[in-house]
Amino acid sequence: MSAVEEKIASLGLKLPDVVPPLAAYQPAVQSGNYVFTAGQLPMVEGTLPLTGKVGAEVTAEEAKDLARTCALNALAAVKSVVGDLGRVRRVVKVVGFVASAPDFTGQPGVLNGASELLGEVLGDAGVHARSAVGVAVLPLDAPVEVEIQVEVA
Repeated sequence: MSAVEEKIASLGLKLPDVVPPLAAYQPAVQSGNYVFTAGQLPMVEGTLPLTGKVGAEVTAEEAKDLARTCALNALAAVKSVVGDLGRVRRVVKVVGFVASAPDFTGQPGVLNGASELLGEVLGDAGVHARSAVGVAVLPLDAPVEVEIQVEVA
């Protein structure tokens, strides 16, 4: 187990199995020293714990927790390509999508769930650029979707 996975375990979390693709894509691909993940939904053991729009059926705090799960799923996708999360030199970019009620404007706070997890797990290597985008709907009526780009050794 890598130091990164030990850190995940010390937070009381478990690196999940890679979420199988919902369509014609790969969970993650490597190009040179970079790994790009597909958008990761907050799947837990094959199901979405919550569905709906943030600011309506889902609270911002619930969505922030879901974004954390998305980031954990993204790390699992990275590991599936590189074999060892200890190879991650830094998270370069995080892009998050929040299925939002029409008047919800707290997308950055929701995506902090993903950003904070990456920082907790990877330390300085988890500091990244980020986009937080409000959208009308996501696959399976998921409230949040997160993709990451990482540089690896």
